[in-house]
Amino acid sequence: MQVRILGCSGGIGAGLKTTSFLLDDDVLIDAGTGVGDLSLEELRRLRHVFLTHSHLDHVVGLPLFIDAAFEAYLENPLQVHGSSDTIKALQTHLFNDVMWPDFSVLPNAQEAVMRFKPLSAGDVLDLGSRKMTAVEVKHSVPTLGFCVESEGKVLAFSADTTNNQTLWPVLNRYKNIDVLVIEVSFPNRQAELAQKSGHYCPRTFAQDMAKLDHNPAIWLTAMKPGEEELIMEEVRAELPDRQVHRLESGVVFYL
Repeated sequence: MQVRILGCSGGIGAGLKTTSFLLDDDVLIDAGTGVGDLSLEELRRLRHVFLTHSHLDHVVGLPLFIDAAFEAYLENPLQVHGSSDTIKALQTHLFNDVMWPDFSVLPNAQEAVMRFKPLSAGDVLDLGSRKMTAVEVKHSVPTLGFCVESEGKVLAFSADTTNNQTLWPVLNRYKNIDVLVIEVSFPNRQAELAQKSGHYCPRTFAQDMAKLDHNPAIWLTAMKPGEEELIMEEVRAELPDRQVHRLESGVVFYL
């Protein structure tokens, strides 16, 4: 399995794009502004989107790319997976014929180009040689992380989260975690803001890493623009014995 990072920033700016990961050529995890790096042909090959939560930086590309590749989904509708809360938020606030057309009933309800697929924590979906497991995490809105298994390798993605008791037991049940993609959005000086908004800072992230039995390659994502170097410095100071890297658009993992 190939995992291509299309976007992984906590905001936008020159060269920065928000969260979206491409698995092989047919599955997206989140649909932030990074989706815009895909060609029209690549967009037409997408078959599944797994949404972690409803915040705009994770879903803003969804209506735009469905519109661009509309005809490709007439015979093979796009499957949009997410929690019932996330789906309800999209139906109410985005695909509501005010902000954007409702693709779940276009061109008609029977042949819609987009199909919502509710997910709950603990659900496991088989996608050929890949297995997706949904994991509950703690954020300011209901949020799911995902563990992706392929040929004995495991990539775990925390999504947006802060200190929680739900992610780590799931990760520890695996024989091994090869890659952990996890958010640390704010530096330590903004610890209060991080807590109120449901995000990690380096100090709180280090507290939770003590719960993990494995020693994966750790890739930090969703860092606020302009704070990346400081966050990396602070995380490495908190976790000197861990393999910590900065995630960037264009990074590719092979599992």
